[in-house]
Amino acid sequence: MLDKVEKSGIPPYETLEPVVARRYYEKACELARGNPPQPFEVKNISIPGPDSALPAIYYRPRQSDKLPILVFPHGGGYTIGSPTSHDSVCRNLCMEADCIVVSVDYRLAPENPFPAAADDAFAATQWVVENALSLGGDPECIGVGGDSAGGNLSTGVCLRAKQEGGPKLVFQMLIYPGTDMTQSFSSHKTYAKGYLLTATLLAWFHKNYMHNATEDTQWKSSPLHAIDHSGLPPALVLTAGFDPLQDEGKAYAEKLKAAGVPVHYSHYESMPHGFVTQLGYIDKAGEAISECARHLHNAFR
Repeated sequence: MLDKVEKSGIPPYETLEPVVARRYYEKACELARGNPPQPFEVKNISIPGPDSALPAIYYRPRQSDKLPILVFPHGGGYTIGSPTSHDSVCRNLCMEADCIVVSVDYRLAPENPFPAAADDAFAATQWVVENALSLGGDPECIGVGGDSAGGNLSTGVCLRAKQEGGPKLVFQMLIYPGTDMTQSFSSHKTYAKGYLLTATLLAWFHKNYMHNATEDTQWKSSPLHAIDHSGLPPALVLTAGFDPLQDEGKAYAEKLKAAGVPVHYSHYESMPHGFVTQLGYIDKAGEAISECARHLHNAFR
């Protein structure tokens, strides 16, 4: 996969203006998407956000009412990525977990820095719960999950829902999530370069999204630093071996478990960060998506 990336001619994202980096990232995801299944219904929808309407893609696996729903904020360091870049992931989750997926296009940085993405993810989840029946879903059977930055946003949704007394969520699917903006774990040094998500790219994402270092330990940006993790929804935490975020992902799984939250931790030793979007390149990507779908299916039912 690394060879394919090197030969693709796509320059390092941190060397580009964000709007240009987004176009290159969309191209990379399109090349690697594979041949995803065709859900019964796929359509663009609009969700009211805190500042403006949030575009989203709605996936429905079959013609039925009161299906479970997964709210999916995509990855991309809060700077790049979109529902389109993660279309293949969402199509597979929709069909394998037999659930509706709502893939949310939250506001991106640096145009919209912290906490814009976090606020959008929570607002979208609230709206999905409130409108679940009209979406063909079950308001009592809704989960949230995403990859990387989307995993971070999903943890924030769950923590805020607990703090504010709702909405009620039944599961959180965290695919190599960022959980600590301080980037102080040793894996950040061990895998600082050579495996797609480099230290320089992480620094670029951080500079784009965060105002200053004082925000790095707030629970809304760094869920690992939340005071209390009890009472959160059951979780799947998936990490990758060649990933600077792996230590903080594992630490979050351990913190959830210590707080009494049912959690399954799964580690893909030979994979780099971002591998689940590489369904056309790597068999392990399909295996990871299938594992996520199994846990979603079990949690929903």
